[in-house]
Amino acid sequence: MTGLAIDYNNHCKVAFGTYVQVHEEGDNSLSPRTSGAIPLQPTGDGQGSHYFLNPYGRKMVNRYAWTELPMPNQVIEQVHILMKTIMKQ
Repeated sequence: MTGLAIDYNNHCKVAFGTYVQVHEEGDNSLSPRTSGAIPLQPTGDGQGSHYFLNPYGRKMVNRYAWTELPMPNQVIEQVHILMKTIMKQ
């Protein structure tokens, strides 16, 4: 329908709702090189990038490199807080 040929190995690398550390754009500063995020969906580009939700910054980011990790309890709690905030609106 969109003309995009779906490649399982490229577009289905990570499951929705898991926890990952996305790799940030690198520089030589002391800023963090990774941040916690939750995968949302593939971007549809040829590189296999995905959209991720940062539950603390409440923003969506687009990244092509990440490391999947076990879900920490504080992230689960933060997602519950985020959903309560959204449901009140």
